[in-house]
Amino acid sequence: MTPEAWRQRGQYFDYRGHRIFYQDAGQQRGDNVLLCLHGFPTASWDWHRLWPMLRKRYRLIAPDLIGFGFSDKPRGYPYSLMDQASLVEALLQHLDLDAVHLLTHDYGDTVAMELLARYEERLRQNDSTLLLLSACLLNGGIFPEAIHPLFIQRLLQGPLGSIVARFISEDRFRTSLSAVFGPDTQPSDEDLQAFWQLVQHNDGLRVAHRLSRYQHERWTHRLRWTGALQRTPVPLRLIAGLADPVSGPDVVAHFRDVIPEADVVTLDGIGHYPQLEAPDAVQEAYFAFAHRVR
Repeated sequence: MTPEAWRQRGQYFDYRGHRIFYQDAGQQRGDNVLLCLHGFPTASWDWHRLWPMLRKRYRLIAPDLIGFGFSDKPRGYPYSLMDQASLVEALLQHLDLDAVHLLTHDYGDTVAMELLARYEERLRQNDSTLLLLSACLLNGGIFPEAIHPLFIQRLLQGPLGSIVARFISEDRFRTSLSAVFGPDTQPSDEDLQAFWQLVQHNDGLRVAHRLSRYQHERWTHRLRWTGALQRTPVPLRLIAGLADPVSGPDVVAHFRDVIPEADVVTLDGIGHYPQLEAPDAVQEAYFAFAHRVR
């Protein structure tokens, strides 16, 4: 599915005066709602290869977080992972949903960790506003001490990030993104063109340096978010491609070290985007997890 076809099937809602794009597919009700959160620097289109498989069993909700994809990308906006979690809660309230499963990737993993932290706080207050039924994370920098950012990522989050963002060409973008895929599962020219289209939409490069501040935020809230993973009563699984140079083997090893009874599925030869590189394997691992949870 092309990004344009994806956009045409989507909808918008208002968050803090900004138009936020989201997909809402499938007719399942009750506890069969699956919320999919994308990573940086792409968008909800990342889920399109899993979409036909998952919608047979779930009602699927997938937003473009603010600053990404087809959502608004305001230049002066105070982008933060905390705010993205509030956006997700606002979307679920807009859709009148009070119970969801989570399937997340990269940047979306950390948004999920904040949702888990808030869920734990609500449990202590006997507040059942939103029930999190399970959480499945794909490759992401969930432990900042265990990741290896690309050179361009380090530049974007630095003091010259706004200047660096202006000089990101399509060729540089393609090279950097291809570097995080597995050696035998490289993105096609059509995929790379689609990613570039999504990043460029609404002049998105102008806010890339602001979005990149999430790397600092991960360190600031490291204890809160790691603690949420360690203490959560929500069933948890990590599905990770081991050929990911940014958040692959070291994140997996750290997850196994710090998470009690860690549930991990590893994919050999798969890089940072397992939902695109190996959708069948991700589907199998996710459905096995969902069956256990059920």
